Amino acid sequence: MAIVTGRTNGDTGGGDTAGTPAPADTGIPASAGAGQGPARAVSEPGRIRQPVALIRLLTGLIAIALTLLLADYARATTGGIAADVAEAAELVPRPLAGLAGGLTTAAVLLVPVVLAARRLLGPDRRRALQQVSDGLLAAVLAYGATLLLDLWADGVAPVSLLAALTQALPGGALGHTEPVYGYLAPVLAFMTASGNREHRAPWAVLALSGLAGLAGGYATPTALLLGLLIGWTGAHGTLYAVGTPDPLPRPGEILRALRESGLHPAEAHPAGPDRYLVRQADDRPDLDVQLLDRQAVTAAAVQRAWRRLRLRTAPHPRALRSPRAGLEHEALVTYAALAAGVRTRRIAATAGLGQDTALIAYEHLPGRTLDRLPDEEITDDLLADAWRQLARLQRRETAHRALVPSSLLVDATGAVHLVDFADGDIAASELVLRCDIAQLLTTLALRAGAARSVHTAVTVLGADTVEAALPLLQPIALARTTRHALKHTARPTAAARTDGPAGPGPDEAAAGGGGLLEEIRAEVLRTRPQAEVRPVRLERLRPRTLLAVVGGVVAGWLLIPQLFAAEDNPISAVADADPAWLALALLAAALSHVTAAMGFVGFVPERLDFRNAVLAQLAGAFVKLVSPGGVGGIALNTRLLQRAGIPTAQALSSVGVGQLIGLVLHLLQLGAFVYLLDLQPGGSELDALPAVVGGLAGAAALLAVVSAVPPARRWLAARLRPLTTEVLPRLLDLLRSPARLAVGLTGQLLVSICLIGCLYCCTRAIGREPSFASVAVVFLVGNAAGNVAPTPGGAGAVDGALIALLQQTASMEKGGALAAVATYRLLTLILPVLPGWAAMTWLQRRRAL
Repeated sequence: MAIVTGRTNGDTGGGDTAGTPAPADTGIPASAGAGQGPARAVSEPGRIRQPVALIRLLTGLIAIALTLLLADYARATTGGIAADVAEAAELVPRPLAGLAGGLTTAAVLLVPVVLAARRLLGPDRRRALQQVSDGLLAAVLAYGATLLLDLWADGVAPVSLLAALTQALPGGALGHTEPVYGYLAPVLAFMTASGNREHRAPWAVLALSGLAGLAGGYATPTALLLGLLIGWTGAHGTLYAVGTPDPLPRPGEILRALRESGLHPAEAHPAGPDRYLVRQADDRPDLDVQLLDRQAVTAAAVQRAWRRLRLRTAPHPRALRSPRAGLEHEALVTYAALAAGVRTRRIAATAGLGQDTALIAYEHLPGRTLDRLPDEEITDDLLADAWRQLARLQRRETAHRALVPSSLLVDATGAVHLVDFADGDIAASELVLRCDIAQLLTTLALRAGAARSVHTAVTVLGADTVEAALPLLQPIALARTTRHALKHTARPTAAARTDGPAGPGPDEAAAGGGGLLEEIRAEVLRTRPQAEVRPVRLERLRPRTLLAVVGGVVAGWLLIPQLFAAEDNPISAVADADPAWLALALLAAALSHVTAAMGFVGFVPERLDFRNAVLAQLAGAFVKLVSPGGVGGIALNTRLLQRAGIPTAQALSSVGVGQLIGLVLHLLQLGAFVYLLDLQPGGSELDALPAVVGGLAGAAALLAVVSAVPPARRWLAARLRPLTTEVLPRLLDLLRSPARLAVGLTGQLLVSICLIGCLYCCTRAIGREPSFASVAVVFLVGNAAGNVAPTPGGAGAVDGALIALLQQTASMEKGGALAAVATYRLLTLILPVLPGWAAMTWLQRRRAL
């Protein structure tokens, strides 16, 4: 639950949700904070840019764009609504409508004056003056935006949009109403930017003014909605541009709230971001006060919602709730921990500070967090005590979710206290509880080493419990700061990796996690060699799946309208295609998988099962749906080599050699077919060869510029280092086997020829007769665009490039190009999906993948 501001550098466990409070400085001496002054020494509040303002600005802009699109494309609906409103307005007597319009207009103009006076006459005049100035700036910008939109609608926008936004003036007057009902935009902008959103009277005046405009016939519903959206969006744009006064309460307000809660605070000293150490009178115990504000709630909402959508172990999206709800949740989990016998801070008071802020006060607990302890004080007894505290939580099915070093507080006696339960859960699932164990294993291993962390965990929790958490030991299940620390931890030595039972296999190595996680796994396997180490899949939605969906939507958006809008309907052309040419195209598409396997195994010195290699290329057709360009095929081939017993470094080198030679052959083929194309009658008009030469010259010039800049040169050298250290030595090994190298080169050449032949047969099947050279140039250029595009299978990029190039290079009309490309993509992308899935399943069952 995100309950602190974005100014903290906190952490959460079990899925890295944002917003856990930063570590409290629980060992502040009595003189701490004296240099910063007590609570009564108040400084002028600064300005901050709140992420919520940016989120609302983007939301408003999208809403305005959607409103304009719907007004233009859904003219029947918007026109019907406007007609119904106009018909209802005719029932209102004209004098009464005019009187209501005049009165509400005057009231609307008075609203900013009244609100500004109320603010300036309040107790905090400095902050009020800042807010009023922000409101005036937002009002001016909103009014300017309405004028610009009016001018655009009258002069530039389509006539259909202007008709949807306006209507004839009432009373038979000439002209039409304004496209945007501009009276409301500046008033709403002022109300929002000046912090007067909570008052009901101004909202009532705005509502009455809008109804009067509709009743009088001076506005359409769409124009009224645009006015409100522009005012709201302009306000938040202003607030994000200039910043807002820090909404957090001042120390004096905190002391007043604590007194009203029955405590006796004397002074408050800052103790960290949004934290205070409060001294009490009469030698009463000090207090650790944590502020919970709405800014952090909104700032973390998008990230937490994404984490919740993506991860099975992410906390519930409480970031969408109010700070008071966050306070109640933290207090509830803290009381549950106390009831379970866990050592933690006791809650002294909770209080609300307006609608946007709340506070929770704990009894001060002197001590140091785990990250501040010297190494010699981290004993096995301390580690075991930390595990005992977690065991008590686990028995009550309570999860902490953020067992980072700042959440483990060690007092003067060496006893461990668990603090910061903001992200905790009661009645937690078994998966979440095991994530807590995995997190604490890693946290303690970072300070004390994997062996001591695992040994104390097994001693306290038992080997079975620790073994059950092993599949959760993966970076995605850990907190952000923990992952950052793992990246800066040295990898284990060769002895550490080879000593003891077999370390993690390719599955867990692929899951990542660094050397320390491998050490932890190895230590657990020493105790339980039969333990299951395959990582549990924690992701509900993977980014590549989302990318596949987006790519499919984009491809459909681009292609489907063209399919039905073309004069020569490509669907009809495909239906009437020549069956003989279609059969040849299907045969060429099928042979491409065999030749791809030849091009793959030819660059692997080790002996491979050719049948598995062919099936892996077929499985690549299925992987294309969830990976961009050729990334999926590279990963699939590397995995096949790993399962065949080839070390990862050599497997990557073999795949890299094939990709490098494939690129060189691709360029050579392109140059050859461009040359053949220029030799054809009329080919000189295409100027294809000069274009290719110019492109290569431009690339060479770019490489020269990059090489001349030292930072860019170092970046390029870092990217090319794997090529010189791994790929080129592998290529030298292949030169010792000319027969295998010939198979690889032949396969790389034939796979392009097969796919070119498939596209050529598709064009002939629909009755077009382009030259083979022109189709080859089209395919080679379009395929390169597909490998660069980030969409799965090159969706959108390949299709658009092939259609455009067939029209330009092969002189085909748009309908024929669409039909040929649609047929080609059907044979090479859609039809192989089901056989590819079957091939991938078969290889996985045989443990070849």
